[in-house]
Amino acid sequence: MNLQDVTSNFTHQNNERILKRFNDMIATNPRYRNLSESNQKILLDLLKKYKEILRKGLKPSRLMIRDDKYHLYQNRIKLGLSETDLDQIKNLLDSFKE
Repeated sequence: MNLQDVTSNFTHQNNERILKRFNDMIATNPRYRNLSESNQKILLDLLKKYKEILRKGLKPSRLMIRDDKYHLYQNRIKLGLSETDLDQIKNLLDSFKE
């Protein structure tokens, strides 16, 4: 399971289903096992934020995605994000681009 699997059919899923698919991805994909609980929470918060935007029928703008990436990079030490964690979160955010 990959991040694209979690975000597929994203607008028609409730938060519990997204959380279950996210946890399944963490458990089955060795690439994401290094994420700590705080990093997983950051990812889930981003998923929920973009889900609400997509539910309204809007597409996340490239500026919004870039701002989120910038915010995460600026606060990476405070949030405890490693370079690997940042790359994985960037991949998630890039999956929302058109």
